Amino acid sequence: MSRNHLLILVIYTLLGLGLVSTHGELLGLALPFVVYLLVGLWRAPEKLQLEVERRLSQERVSPDQEVDVTVTVTNRGGVLEELLIEDDIPPAITVRDGSHRRLLSLKKGQAYTWTYTVSGPRGAHPFERVKAEASDHFRVRRSRLEVPVRSELFVFPALARLKYVTIRPRRTRVYSGTIPARLGGPGVEFFGLRKYQPGDAMRWINWRASARHRGTIYSNEFQQERVSDVGIVLDGRAKANLFRGEYALFEHSVMATAALADAFLSQGNRVSLLNYGLYLRWTLPGYGKIQRERLMQALAHAEPGGSAVFEGLDHIPTQMFPSHSQIVLVSPLIADDLDVLVRMRARGYQVMVISPDPVSFELVYLPDTPDVRLAGRVLRMERNLMLKNLQRAGVQVLDWNVSEPFDQVIKRRLGPPPALLRAVGGRI
Repeated sequence: MSRNHLLILVIYTLLGLGLVSTHGELLGLALPFVVYLLVGLWRAPEKLQLEVERRLSQERVSPDQEVDVTVTVTNRGGVLEELLIEDDIPPAITVRDGSHRRLLSLKKGQAYTWTYTVSGPRGAHPFERVKAEASDHFRVRRSRLEVPVRSELFVFPALARLKYVTIRPRRTRVYSGTIPARLGGPGVEFFGLRKYQPGDAMRWINWRASARHRGTIYSNEFQQERVSDVGIVLDGRAKANLFRGEYALFEHSVMATAALADAFLSQGNRVSLLNYGLYLRWTLPGYGKIQRERLMQALAHAEPGGSAVFEGLDHIPTQMFPSHSQIVLVSPLIADDLDVLVRMRARGYQVMVISPDPVSFELVYLPDTPDVRLAGRVLRMERNLMLKNLQRAGVQVLDWNVSEPFDQVIKRRLGPPPALLRAVGGRI
C-alpha cells in the first residue's frame, strides 16, 4: 500500500469514527493528517521535464580499464525538491569509484553534473537510459521519468602485439606485401636467373653466371612478396570451450584471434573473421585501420554457445573464403574435427590451426590425484596423435599452452624467416 493510500485510509477512519461517536477529539486527530496531505499535494512536483547528457571519457578500452562517465542533468520544468537520478548501467559493468545515483534538488533551469568511474569485462556494453524520480519533502506524490540516452562502451580483448606471423598461402594478391609469392621479380630473397633486360640495376647482374656464357649477361631474379587473403575462424562452440561453466578457454581464443588479426592487417593482408558457435557472425574481408575496428567490435560481441546445427566444423562455409587462401582456425579442437580439417586442406586451402591446449588448462583446476593424472596422460596422448595426423595432412599446427604468453609462442614457432631477418638487419 502506498503512503497516499495509507494516509487517506487513516483520515477517513478517524473522520468516520468521529462522526459516528460524536467525539470531537477524533475529528481533531484527523486534522494533522489532512494538513500533511494537502501540503504534500500542493508542493508535489509538476511533470518532469529533464535534459540528460552522458559522456564517456573513452569508448574503446581494454578489459578492466577504468572509464569516467559524466552525467549532466538540466531541469526545464518547475522546482524539484527531491530528485533521484540513476544512470542505468549494463549488468556486467562495475562501478569502481563514485556512484551512478544522485539525490538532489534542482531549481528551474538549473543543471547538475557528476562523474563516476566504471570498468568491465570484454564485450559491448550499451548504456540505454537515465531514470529519474521526483517527489516533495513529504513524499506524498512521486513522478517518474526515463530519459533515453544512448551510449556504448566497447571493451576490446587484450591485444598482444605480434611483430610477424609466417604464413604461406598458395595464392597471393597483386599488391606488395611480406608473403613470398613464388614469382620472380623485385624482392629480397633469391629466386633464380634470367637474361639481362634493359633497365635492370647493375647490382642485379650475376657476373659469375655471365662469365660462363660468352655474349650473354644474366641478372638475378628475386622472389616477389605480396599480400594475401586471410580468413580467421574463431571456434565458439560450447563443447569445445566450456569447462565447469565459468572456466573457459574461449577468452584465450578471443585474445589470440585479436592478436593474429592485428598482425595480419599490419602485414598488409586482407583479413576476414568468422565467429563459429551458436550462430555464424561474418565480418567481410578488408584492409587497414577500418577493418581492424570492425574485427575488434566483432570480437567484443563474441560469446561461446551451443547449437545442434554448428556442433561440428563441417558446416564452416568455406565458399566464403577465396580459393587457395590462408585459413586460420583458433580452436581447442575435439576428436571429430580431424576429418573436417583434412578435407579443407584437400580442397586447396592453406590451413593453420592455433589450438589452446584444453588438457593443460583443465588440469590446473582439478585436484592432483592419481586418477586425474592418469586421465590427463590419456587425453594428452589422444591429442598429440590428432595433432600429428593433422601435420601429416599438411595442416600447420600450433599447440599453445595458455600459461605461456601468446606473443612469445608465436615468435618462437611462427616468427620471421631467416631471409627476412637478414634483409632488415635482424631488427624485427
